Amino acid sequence: MAEGRRTFWPTVLLGAAGAGLAAYAGHRHWVGLSHTDPFAAGQQAGLDSPATTALALVALAAWGVVLVTRRWVRRGVAVLAGAAAVAVLPTVVTTRHHLLTSNAGAHADAWPWVALVAALVSAAMAVVAVRMAPQWPEMGAKYDAPTGARSATATPAAERTPLEEQSSLDLWKSLDEGHDPTRDVDRRPD
Repeated sequence: MAEGRRTFWPTVLLGAAGAGLAAYAGHRHWVGLSHTDPFAAGQQAGLDSPATTALALVALAAWGVVLVTRRWVRRGVAVLAGAAAVAVLPTVVTTRHHLLTSNAGAHADAWPWVALVAALVSAAMAVVAVRMAPQWPEMGAKYDAPTGARSATATPAAERTPLEEQSSLDLWKSLDEGHDPTRDVDRRPD
């Protein structure tokens, strides 16, 4: 369990950072135009990779979901993050090739390589996440929605008689269990 705690945050942060950097790189200009034509500025639109950006954003969103899920759902979302990151790889290669061949006088920038490396990092972290997910810490069930089942350890404050003294701790426990402590309280006119 200690190894799981040590690997959780680095894996999630590196995976999310890789996906975020790939999304940023996909939105940058991937090729530069070397001609000095005054009308060339209008031709530079579309020299990025929207497919790379979209897939990297899916991976980034999946990393956010990995933080708040448990058990097999966490593994499934990690697989989704890895699949989206792996899907970035062919888009980088094909988009770069297409942009270079379709624009005369174009030269490659470094952004496709940044997207490629960042996607590889995110995919590698997804593999680690799938492998290590059972050992990672999970959010406690304390914050889950109440299911209607009553706790055997504490009597809800709403079920006590108005004359019983209620401590602040009892009131908070009652709220955590989903009970309204003001319901069923005898209101007597003064």
